[in-house]
Amino acid sequence: MSNSKFNQQQLEELAKLEAMSDDDIDTADIPEAPVENWMHAKRGAFYRPIKQPVTIRLDADILAWFKEHAEKSGYQTEINRVLRQHVTEAEKKRA
Repeated sequence: MSNSKFNQQQLEELAKLEAMSDDDIDTADIPEAPVENWMHAKRGAFYRPIKQPVTIRLDADILAWFKEHAEKSGYQTEINRVLRQHVTEAEKKRA
């Protein structure tokens, strides 16, 4: 996020908050959300990444496998899901 969205006073306040430990921040006026609020919560329900059409050359047997095994969604969606899982796991290993 660009700092240009904040004026100098806001930047100073943010710097002070950043320097504080979590225990030093007073959240008494913010009530905890009850457990019931989270019962039906879904992670990423509103996240819709932009899809970009591409041309990609895959081995014929790999493509055939995805076409055979893709369940509810299409084979392209399944390939995207597998690639996203791979990227997520690779990022976890890097962290």
